[in-house]
Amino acid sequence: MPESLPDLRAADAVLFDLDGVLTPTAEVHMRAWQAVFDDVFRQWGIEPAYTDADYFAYVDGKKRYDGVASLLRSRNVEIPWGEVDDPPEADTVCGIGNRKNAAFAETLRAEGIAPYPGSLALIEALRREGVPMGVVSSSKNAGEVLAGAGIRDFFAVVVDGLVAEREGLASKPAADMFRAGAERLGVDPASSAAVEDATSGVASAAAAGYRDVIGVDRGAGTDALRAAGATAIVDDLARLVPPLTTETE
Repeated sequence: MPESLPDLRAADAVLFDLDGVLTPTAEVHMRAWQAVFDDVFRQWGIEPAYTDADYFAYVDGKKRYDGVASLLRSRNVEIPWGEVDDPPEADTVCGIGNRKNAAFAETLRAEGIAPYPGSLALIEALRREGVPMGVVSSSKNAGEVLAGAGIRDFFAVVVDGLVAEREGLASKPAADMFRAGAERLGVDPASSAAVEDATSGVASAAAAGYRDVIGVDRGAGTDALRAAGATAIVDDLARLVPPLTTETE
C-alpha cells in the first residue's frame, strides 16, 4: 500500500534543505569531499579508506568544519581546529574544510547547476498556493547555489552556514537551524513541514518540532531516514505535487 503523504497546502510554511533536496549539488559535495579525504588519508596513512558511507554517516547535512571533525574522529584522528580563514593547504579542521570548499566552488562554476525537475514543480505549486517557503542549509554556498539554479526568489528566508556561523547556531542534528528558519518566517514548527535528505537534517527538523518531516531518499536509505525522525519518505518531490494541483469539482 502506498505511503500516505502530507498535503503541504495545510502547512503554515515549508522549509527545505538545499543540497540533495532542491538541487543535485549533494553529488558535487560528495565528489569534492571524496577528492579531499582521499588525499588527506593517503598523506597521513589513515585507514580504512574514505567511502560514500562515511559521507552519509559523518558529513552529510552538517556544517563543513563539523563534518571534517566528525569524519576524522571516526578514525581516531584529532587535529587543531584552526581558524575560518585558514588557507586550504593548512592541516587543520578549517583548512581541510576550506580545501573542500575550493574544490566544490570550482566544480560548481565550471558545470553550473539546475534544480531537480520534481523539486522545481513542487516549489512552483507551493508558490501558486501561497505557502511560505524557506531554505535551511548547512552550506555556506547556499546563496550562490540558489542564485545559480534560478530559484532564490521562491524563498522568503535562507538560514545557511553563514547565518549559523554568525549567530552561533549549532550544526544539524541539533534543532537550532530549523528552529531559526521557523522563527524568521514567523510560523510554528508544529504546524509546518520540513524537507530533508540527510539523517542529520531530518533529526534537526524533528528536534525542532516540525509536524511533517519529509525525508527525500537520495542515498541515505529509508530505514535511516525513518530512524532519524522522518514522518514520510519520498524518492522525488514530484510525488508531493499532485495533491497541490488537484482541482475541486
